[in-house]
Amino acid sequence: MDCLPKSYTLLFNAVTDEIEEMDAQNYGKALQKLKEGQKAAEDAYIKEGE
Repeated sequence: MDCLPKSYTLLFNAVTDEIEEMDAQNYGKALQKLKEGQKAAEDAYIKEGE
């Protein structure tokens, strides 16, 4: 199996973690953490392209 880009794994892990927060009805925390995950994935994607 090919290695996945870091940006993908960062975003996937953020989504997975925050699904649990949403299940616990912690919507504000989930939203904030998803935004942080999105930013981290974007930064990693840009860095991978350099």
